[in-house]
Amino acid sequence: MKIVGHKLEQMQEEAENASLCSMFAGEETFGIDTGKIREVLGKRELERVPMAPAFVAGVVPYRGDVLTTVSFRALLGLAENPDAGCVLVLDDDGGHERFGLVVDAVGGVVTVQRSMLEANPCTLDAKCKWLFDGAYKTEHGLLVQLDPQKLRPSRLAETGMFRQDGSGDGV
Repeated sequence: MKIVGHKLEQMQEEAENASLCSMFAGEETFGIDTGKIREVLGKRELERVPMAPAFVAGVVPYRGDVLTTVSFRALLGLAENPDAGCVLVLDDDGGHERFGLVVDAVGGVVTVQRSMLEANPCTLDAKCKWLFDGAYKTEHGLLVQLDPQKLRPSRLAETGMFRQDGSGDGV
């Protein structure tokens, strides 16, 4: 019975906690559920795509395929980083669209209590409200949670908020 009780306790703890991969863009820290990350490629040189929206950082070869990458800095309205960024490989929930997210750097795994997620502040602009799921207060500052489904290139294009000219339609 002790083993069953321990398993139940472990399952409850996993349900109450979230494991996030921390990453950086500019001076800010963000996190994505580790279960949504297929692989971290590290620093990669990207091949630019002519006439692509500003949020498309480029493409990289990936396991015999071509992987479209999204520039997180462009989504945030930050200037392009001249150094090659780290690429996280993400899949959509259905496994139909695999893409890369380019960030300045990847940190480590951070475990947070799901109940501690705070809502986005009302002062955020529409783009950030749409991208962010909320934030956790950690001993190192705020860790803003992202939903990888909203970062898919096709989904970003559908919103109209991240067009190359900077004008957005809103949601």
